Amino acid sequence: MLSENSDTRMTDITKDDLIQSIEDSLQYISYYHPPDFIRAMTEAYEREESPAAKDAMEQILLNSRMCAEGHRPVCQDTGIVNVFLSVGMDVHFDSDMSLEDMVNEGVRRAYQQPDNVLRASVLADPAGARVNTKDNTPAVIHTEIVPGNTFEVLVAAKGGGSEAKSKFAMLNPSDDIVEWVVKTVPTMGAGWCPPGMLGIGIGGTSEKAMLLAKRSLMEPIDIHELQARGPKTRSEELRLEIFEKVNDLGVGAQGLGGLTTVLDVKVLDYPTHAANLPVAMIPNCAATRHAHFTLDGLGPAELEIPAPDVWPDIVWQAGSDSRRVNLDTVTAKDISEWQPGERLLLSGKMLTGRDAAHKRIRDLLSDGESLPQGVDLQSKFIYYVGPVDPVGDEVVGPAGPTTATRMDDFTGMMLEQTGILGMIGKAERGPIAIDAIRNHRAVYLMAVGGAAFLVSKAIRKSRIVAFEDLGMEAIHEFEVEDMPVTVAVDSRGESVHVNGPREWQAKIGKIPLQQL
Repeated sequence: MLSENSDTRMTDITKDDLIQSIEDSLQYISYYHPPDFIRAMTEAYEREESPAAKDAMEQILLNSRMCAEGHRPVCQDTGIVNVFLSVGMDVHFDSDMSLEDMVNEGVRRAYQQPDNVLRASVLADPAGARVNTKDNTPAVIHTEIVPGNTFEVLVAAKGGGSEAKSKFAMLNPSDDIVEWVVKTVPTMGAGWCPPGMLGIGIGGTSEKAMLLAKRSLMEPIDIHELQARGPKTRSEELRLEIFEKVNDLGVGAQGLGGLTTVLDVKVLDYPTHAANLPVAMIPNCAATRHAHFTLDGLGPAELEIPAPDVWPDIVWQAGSDSRRVNLDTVTAKDISEWQPGERLLLSGKMLTGRDAAHKRIRDLLSDGESLPQGVDLQSKFIYYVGPVDPVGDEVVGPAGPTTATRMDDFTGMMLEQTGILGMIGKAERGPIAIDAIRNHRAVYLMAVGGAAFLVSKAIRKSRIVAFEDLGMEAIHEFEVEDMPVTVAVDSRGESVHVNGPREWQAKIGKIPLQQL
């Protein structure tokens, strides 16, 4: 229909089209990486010289292809939904629901799609009971009204591990932004699953800078095109300088040390008060997930399927130097022989547990109560994971590791009171956990974040043994076969996440620029 007193044609967007488009896009990004991300990761993989980092990227790329073919999530953390809506002034919604309600209905349907169930990770009452909403609603929605008669939508699913590493600083106008970024990135550890992207927002106010940083992560990876043509603005100069200096830090894939820490750096800015220089930095992980579409009243969005040849032709193998470990018979003496950076293949039984399960275990033990039947951790390993529900004949859905530092405060208690030999998770451990590991002669093993579907293929049996009410945070018993991990902290407290980046930062400083 025509808007009053105007030749501009008004666009009618139906409720069904919007809901269907949100649902389809969230399913799409759960198993398809953006092609630009795959190409950038492949290029980084091909030039990587660190064996540990190269192995991690190989697992991530293989996992990505497996998920695209099997239509299963690239990561067990299927994210909190972020939506940016640009609504044309000449758009009319044919709906009895609010715009936010339509978006959230699309989210609800996407996360409960029976052929590819996505993990519900959103909790209501965040400062209180922290109760799972069961369908991953509500989304975080940002809306702007713009000229025109089209409706543009950016949809992203942001993992909690990378979101947790978001940083903000109110710098002085004379401060050096690049210096702040380079100083801050190492403090983020590897819980954001590098290599990924850094989104940087500069200016405005505190909340505007954060929004700019998040919005910048929706842009395609194009740093190499910028390097080829050269910068035209101060923001582009910052992108190039930060890209080079962050990669020079040697953090590398999964924080193991290597040539590539970031695949791209994005910068958006906005005018700010003369007294202020707000700067926000938000990382995107190796499960980068976002889709862009436009609705014009002619039906739901159509998303293009990536061409099969965008993925490299690689076959991951554990390597002949990997140590095979039987979790059912492993002893304290056995683990004392493991070396930092050594690759292991685990077989046997392990228990799982994340934040909520650890807190409940601590509370039970503090009250002098016994742990539930089936939760015998003596001489066992605990895996920090919240798996996706299985579909079809799967034993378990994608089951990659969660960020281990969240369990640091529980580590001493668990080692002292439950008798566990070790833990498996993602990224580094902090000083308090490393001290506890050293004091108890335990170990911490690292699985690759961003390879959740690949990891799940090593799980042969799964059952819930305790705390079923916690949903994905319930304690499971997994029986695994040849599950690949790396010794990240050995029984003497040596950490690959400390030694690896230090070693590769020194190496990068000696590599001629033309070789990088």
